[in-house]
Amino acid sequence: MRLDIPVVTTETRSLKATLIRSVTGGRLNRSRGGAVITALENVSCTIREGERVALIGHNGAGKSTFLRLVSGIYRHSAGVFQAFVNVHPMINKSFITDPELSGHQAIKAHYLMMNGNLRGFEAFSREVVAFSGLGDFVHLPLKTYSQGMAARLIFAVLTGTRHECLAMDEVLGAGDSSFYEKAESRLETFLASAGTLLLASHSDELLKRFCQRGLVFSQGSIMFDAPLEQALRYYHARQGS
Repeated sequence: MRLDIPVVTTETRSLKATLIRSVTGGRLNRSRGGAVITALENVSCTIREGERVALIGHNGAGKSTFLRLVSGIYRHSAGVFQAFVNVHPMINKSFITDPELSGHQAIKAHYLMMNGNLRGFEAFSREVVAFSGLGDFVHLPLKTYSQGMAARLIFAVLTGTRHECLAMDEVLGAGDSSFYEKAESRLETFLASAGTLLLASHSDELLKRFCQRGLVFSQGSIMFDAPLEQALRYYHARQGS
């Protein structure tokens, strides 16, 4: 499977392949129509229901791009991709909404996007508000929130429901230190309840807590696929060489 991403810029001649590789892990190709980054190439794997898979690699290796592809955010350019369950992306660390919306409206927008209707919304909203500790501040516009308030609300919303398959990039910031312990416990419960888990992280400790298998990425390709401990040893050996 391959994923090509067009580069929309008039400065294609000044783009350097070394820079592209360091930022995206991909390969830069130039043509008369502009430039294209091959972000994923020769990616082949099967992930079975209930598996907990760690995505391992340096920044720009292709982990986040792979998560976006399996989540349906990106569409593959060549090869075959099949998903038999809905893959929920837990990648963006902010609401994709107008900052003029209130916290309550942002919760409703997320709920509608996930469920297609508002059945059960009131109970969901009450639980999110209670866990985030926002209280009446939930009725204020998002643009008035501090970073900690916004992080608490986002975390409470995204971890408020179970998913058949979860694609997660690192651990979301959970706001201020007084919220961290509660958030860590909720995150553990949330990840344990996910049917299938794809987790990209630089933390060996986190990956060992939740995953049993490891995919090692480098320059947009899967270089190694093995039980987690073997995959981590392979990755660190390559880093040290």
